[in-house]
Amino acid sequence: MLISMTNSKGGVGKTTIAGHLAGWLHAHHQKVVLVDCDTQCSSSEWISEAAPAIEVVRMANADEVLDELPSLAHEADFVICDGPGSQTETSRALLMWADLAIIPCKASMFEARALAKNTAFVRQAQAIRKGPPRAIAVLSMVGKDYRLTKDMREAAIGLQLSVADNAITLRQAIADCPGQGKFCWELGFHARDAAREIDALFRELLPDVAVGNILTSKKLRSNKQKPSHHLGEI
Repeated sequence: MLISMTNSKGGVGKTTIAGHLAGWLHAHHQKVVLVDCDTQCSSSEWISEAAPAIEVVRMANADEVLDELPSLAHEADFVICDGPGSQTETSRALLMWADLAIIPCKASMFEARALAKNTAFVRQAQAIRKGPPRAIAVLSMVGKDYRLTKDMREAAIGLQLSVADNAITLRQAIADCPGQGKFCWELGFHARDAAREIDALFRELLPDVAVGNILTSKKLRSNKQKPSHHLGEI
């Protein structure tokens, strides 16, 4: 399965989701390849330190994506693509191969307006491919007391776009992960809420993968961490 993080805007959490998803799948005994298409190379540097067993591939432009991505899909159970924040041609190329397009976005009026542009890229790929990729928006970097705004609800309904029930809250623990070369479930008790959110989101998106509980790692067990509940299919 090839999963692409899609959003033409930077700073919306694409790397956070891509990196944690690659690590989460690896922890569930899946063979994973991370494809880093961002010029900053943040996700590839993070994963190379946090999980050296995960293969990392960097692709600099749309031509490389179109030519090389299909072969990677035959080498792994999951290929996770961290898309660029501004190179629209590369983003479109990723959508031409993706099975699932995750659209990270913030819960604000401005994001609701920008959602139409990003969804248009997905619809173009779906029309050309006569079906895939499946697309879902994920609220990312939201406040602790967030609620899905009326603007975002109306935008998603108007675009016939699904929005994940689980969101990723803006937390220091998540921001610390790349710098420490770890995933949030490896940071101990202070990151337990972040780990629960990440786990719940990925269980919602990929329920067939979550046969075990990543939150029962030694560090979290020592703090009597309760397991996350299976959320079922969306």
